[in-house]
Amino acid sequence: MSMFAKKRGKAKPEVSTASLPDIIFMLLFFFMVVTKLRDSELKVNVNTPSASELTKLEKKSLVNYIFIGTPTKKYQAIYGTSPRIQLGDKFAEAEEIPKFVEEHRLTVSEKERPAVISSLKVDGKTTMGIITDVKTQLRKANQLKVNYSTKPSVMK
Repeated sequence: MSMFAKKRGKAKPEVSTASLPDIIFMLLFFFMVVTKLRDSELKVNVNTPSASELTKLEKKSLVNYIFIGTPTKKYQAIYGTSPRIQLGDKFAEAEEIPKFVEEHRLTVSEKERPAVISSLKVDGKTTMGIITDVKTQLRKANQLKVNYSTKPSVMK
């Protein structure tokens, strides 16, 4: 007989799970740092119309959003039920749009400023009068790239 007996039937050692909590916390911190939360609370009801020919915007950081619709239930007591304009996180008048556009341009690097787009998210039941006022103010601010946000239409 040999002096060293073979050990048979022994299981392989298990993988150590001691570092798992560290990995989980690193992933948690990574997503907390990288994720951008919504800038503003939506204060108007926006049910955009549907469309079939859509294009996706590439750089969302170059887009400034203008919301137009009736105030939500929370704000109807103060602002009424007629369509209102929301710039950022506050209600505004059409005359405040050039200042809003210029403030957004200043947050973008100088070489990307010509690519800034204004996206109108308009409720489908809103009349064209307020939209025309917004478009006029955008022209005064020399903001000629305008996008109308819609939702995709359902194909049958």
